[in-house]
Amino acid sequence: METTERDNIVSTPRMSQDTAGALDRTSSKAHAAVDSIAGAADEGVPRAKPAIDRIVATAHHAVDSAAGAAAPTADWLAERGASLKAAQKNLVADTCNYVSVNPLKSVGIAVAAGIVISRAMLFFRDRKRAATPPSA
Repeated sequence: METTERDNIVSTPRMSQDTAGALDRTSSKAHAAVDSIAGAADEGVPRAKPAIDRIVATAHHAVDSAAGAAAPTADWLAERGASLKAAQKNLVADTCNYVSVNPLKSVGIAVAAGIVISRAMLFFRDRKRAATPPSA
């Protein structure tokens, strides 16, 4: 069967190279799988070639549609990932500044948080033990 090369996914300006590359690779793999299945079917059933060609064309169209639909989602995820990374950097920088300016307060807050977390863990551990029936 004739193998046709498909166009690469059109990347948008916001889409990172990694995202566009991943979409391209996934789309190419899906197209290769469709071509492989079509080739195997062509060898086994030569009289069904027109029907197989229609099915192959439909499958390629479905892969192209799915890849086109995934591009905006990939853009959105890349955009959100970048903004979350920036927010994380800002939070770490602000925390470092606060600890530098207020070292004693920071130690006090850390101790208090440790006590609260410790008590909560003990509470839930004891609660779980009370709910579990004793072993025979």
